[in-house]
Amino acid sequence: MKKKNMRRISVLVTAQTAHNLGRLADMDGGNEGRVIDKLVRDRMLLLHEAERLVKK
Repeated sequence: MKKKNMRRISVLVTAQTAHNLGRLADMDGGNEGRVIDKLVRDRMLLLHEAERLVKK
Protein backbone atom coordinates (compact mmCIF):
# COMPACT_ATOMS: atom_id res chain seq x y z
CA MET A 1 0.00 0.00 0.00
CA LYS A 2 1.37 3.40 -1.00
CA LYS A 3 1.87 5.95 1.80
CA LYS A 4 -0.11 9.16 1.49
CA ASN A 5 1.71 12.49 1.67
CA MET A 6 -0.03 13.91 4.72
CA ARG A 7 0.95 16.86 6.88
CA ARG A 8 -0.34 18.18 10.16
CA ILE A 9 -1.49 21.75 10.52
CA SER A 10 -2.68 23.86 13.41
CA VAL A 11 -5.73 26.05 12.96
CA LEU A 12 -6.88 28.86 15.22
CA VAL A 13 -10.66 28.71 15.39
CA THR A 14 -12.86 31.44 16.86
CA ALA A 15 -16.26 30.71 18.39
CA GLN A 16 -18.07 31.86 15.25
CA THR A 17 -15.83 29.78 13.01
CA ALA A 18 -16.30 26.73 15.24
CA HIS A 19 -20.06 27.15 14.98
CA ASN A 20 -19.90 27.37 11.18
CA LEU A 21 -17.49 24.43 10.91
CA GLY A 22 -19.84 22.38 13.05
CA ARG A 23 -22.78 23.26 10.81
CA LEU A 24 -20.81 22.36 7.67
CA ALA A 25 -19.68 19.09 9.24
CA ASP A 26 -23.28 18.22 10.13
CA MET A 27 -24.38 18.93 6.55
CA ASP A 28 -21.54 16.82 5.14
CA GLY A 29 -21.88 13.99 7.64
CA GLY A 30 -18.18 14.17 8.51
CA ASN A 31 -16.09 16.00 11.07
CA GLU A 32 -14.50 19.43 11.20
CA GLY A 33 -11.14 18.11 9.96
CA ARG A 34 -12.66 16.84 6.74
CA VAL A 35 -14.50 20.13 6.24
CA ILE A 36 -11.23 22.07 6.57
CA ASP A 37 -9.54 19.63 4.17
CA LYS A 38 -12.25 20.14 1.56
CA LEU A 39 -12.14 23.92 1.92
CA VAL A 40 -8.36 23.95 1.48
CA ARG A 41 -8.54 21.68 -1.57
CA ASP A 42 -11.23 23.85 -3.19
CA ARG A 43 -9.17 26.99 -2.54
CA MET A 44 -6.03 25.41 -4.01
CA LEU A 45 -7.94 24.46 -7.17
CA LEU A 46 -9.15 28.04 -7.55
CA LEU A 47 -5.61 29.36 -7.12
CA HIS A 48 -4.22 26.93 -9.71
CA GLU A 49 -6.94 27.88 -12.19
CA ALA A 50 -6.22 31.58 -11.65
CA GLU A 51 -2.49 30.95 -12.23
CA ARG A 52 -3.27 29.19 -15.50
CA LEU A 53 -5.43 32.08 -16.68
CA VAL A 54 -2.75 34.64 -15.82
CA LYS A 55 -0.09 32.68 -17.73
CA LYS A 56 -2.22 32.65 -20.89
